[in-house]
Amino acid sequence: MLPLRELLRELELEVVAGEAGLDRALRWVHISELEDPTPWLSGGELLLTTGLGLGDAAHQRAYLERLARHELAGLGFGTGFTHARVPEALREAAAELGFPLFEVPYATPFIAITERAASQLVNEQYAVLRRALSAHERLEQIVLSERGLDGVVSALGAMIGGPALILDARGDVLARRSGRAALDPAPVVAELRERLAGGARRGYVPGADGFPAGALALPVARGDAALPEAWLIAARESGPLNELDRLTLHQAVTIVALELLRRRVVDDTERRLAGDVLSALVAGDLAGAELARRLEPFGVRERAGVLVLAPPRGVRAVTEEALARAVREEAGGGLVAGSGQLVCALIPASGDDELFALAGRLLARVEREADTALAAGAGRCVAPGELRRGFHEARCALEARALAVNGSGPGTGLATYRDLGSFQLLLSLQDDDALRLFCDSILAPIEDSEGAYGGELMRSLEAFIECNGQWERAAKALFCHRHTLRYRIRRVEELTGRSLDSARDRIDFWLALRGRELVQPER
Repeated sequence: MLPLRELLRELELEVVAGEAGLDRALRWVHISELEDPTPWLSGGELLLTTGLGLGDAAHQRAYLERLARHELAGLGFGTGFTHARVPEALREAAAELGFPLFEVPYATPFIAITERAASQLVNEQYAVLRRALSAHERLEQIVLSERGLDGVVSALGAMIGGPALILDARGDVLARRSGRAALDPAPVVAELRERLAGGARRGYVPGADGFPAGALALPVARGDAALPEAWLIAARESGPLNELDRLTLHQAVTIVALELLRRRVVDDTERRLAGDVLSALVAGDLAGAELARRLEPFGVRERAGVLVLAPPRGVRAVTEEALARAVREEAGGGLVAGSGQLVCALIPASGDDELFALAGRLLARVEREADTALAAGAGRCVAPGELRRGFHEARCALEARALAVNGSGPGTGLATYRDLGSFQLLLSLQDDDALRLFCDSILAPIEDSEGAYGGELMRSLEAFIECNGQWERAAKALFCHRHTLRYRIRRVEELTGRSLDSARDRIDFWLALRGRELVQPER
């Protein structure tokens, strides 16, 4: 904005009172002879008048007090018309209020003041726009160079000279820049979360303690979302935000939205690729050099392990997103994708101890972000060619803990290959023929029975075991009535001569089902 002092110095006009207010910002120039022009003014204007509508001293004092209350930038009084000099009452009131009052002699037309002010305001606005454009280009380059939200918030904080925060839709900190002084974001985060609980969608001025006064919080909108997907909060360490700062912040909102969009596109692409790789790996369609080539972009080169999570249906997407973010930030590479009802991660590691410790940290972080307890399993750290077997080890570890105690064991926490106990013997078999023979001895009577109906029996058996013998839950998973499921399980028992009420037989069925996933039947 244009300081009034600068305009008067260039016009060489005399200030008669109120010098203390000469540094006020001038927003525009307005001419009026009304006794009360304030209803048509919004504040920040420089008013020019010849005093035609002013009466005695009392009216003159009231007139100037109204202008000061309305926060005008100042008053230029034209002399040589109805007044030979600036009235004394105006001088006294201006001096008392610190309101700039200057004389405009007859030889200086009001249009000269208006033109000069307009020229300077336009030039200043142009300079602000150029600087804002430069700031926008700088922020844009950060996105293009893939420096992420940390790069954006760091550059933004340096531009405006203060702290800056980017928070997600829940109020969690995505990126921060503290400035010269240490900044505790907790009060600002708590204030935003309180507003979010009330459905906040618009920008506001934060009032939380510990953040510089005059800060601004702006929503980062997403076109297809009802609520903002993020919030940008920033302030100056010295004084309020100026016009350039505010313009830069509004431009930064667009840049943050672009970076979030870029991240979504990258994450979606990585998830699709990861899903394709994981599906092919589990199915045994990838091996050797082709497997190594497909895993290399994910940082899986020498040795890696598999972590599987079993999230409840309502938090599966949140769990997958949180696990992908955790693996990216803590594992230095890896692959995250869904497989059926599981969320899986291939994690680079040099050995079992490192892998299991990392898996525990990842699980704890995902549980915090998803706000729910989760069940997880981890297989051994193996070469890429053995990751298919590692996946089944992780899945078996996840299921075996509860199954080993007939379904009454803990349903959450991390189970590892080391928790498999005697089940390791079966999973460690390198002879596929021996493993296939074991599976056939248990499952062949079911697979051979009644044509296509045998497939229904196998699916029913697996669902019943995975649901730990809970009839209602298993029937719901199969989309059938519980009486139908009871008939199928009874038929399985008749065909195999085994009882699913027996913990030993149930474990044998489970081992055979898991073993069947490792080898393809030769029939």
